[in-house]
Amino acid sequence: SLGLLTVNALTAAHGVIIPLEAEYFALRGVALLIETIDKVEDRLNPKLKVDGILATMVDMRTLHSREVIERVHEAFGDRVFDTRISRTVKFPDASVAAEPITVYAPTHPGAQAYRRLARELVARGAAA
Repeated sequence: SLGLLTVNALTAAHGVIIPLEAEYFALRGVALLIETIDKVEDRLNPKLKVDGILATMVDMRTLHSREVIERVHEAFGDRVFDTRISRTVKFPDASVAAEPITVYAPTHPGAQAYRRLARELVARGAAA
C-alpha cells in the first residue's frame, strides 16, 4: 500500500529496504514505490535513500524466479542485495509462533539468509 501511513513512514525513515517477491507483477509495484520514495525525498525527507532491493520468496528451481531475478538486476543493478530470501514453510510457521525466524529456527537457511542480509547492509553502510 502506498497510502498515508507509507508516506509517513518514509518521511521518518533514513533508508528503505524494498522487499520484492520473485514474481513478475511485483516488479511493477516496485516502480510505483520508487516513484513514491522519490517524491517523499524531494518534498519531505531529503535524507531518505533506498538501501537496497531484497529478492524474497525466491525459488531458483523455477525459470520464472530466475527470469525475475535477472530483470531486477537489469533494472536496478547494484541496488539489489546479493542476499536472496528463499521460499520456505518456516516463515509462516515462525509467524504463527509469533517469533522471528532467527529465534524460531536459528539454524534454518532462512534465518541464515537474514543474518547475511544484516551483514551486507552493514557493509554497504560502511562503504558509503
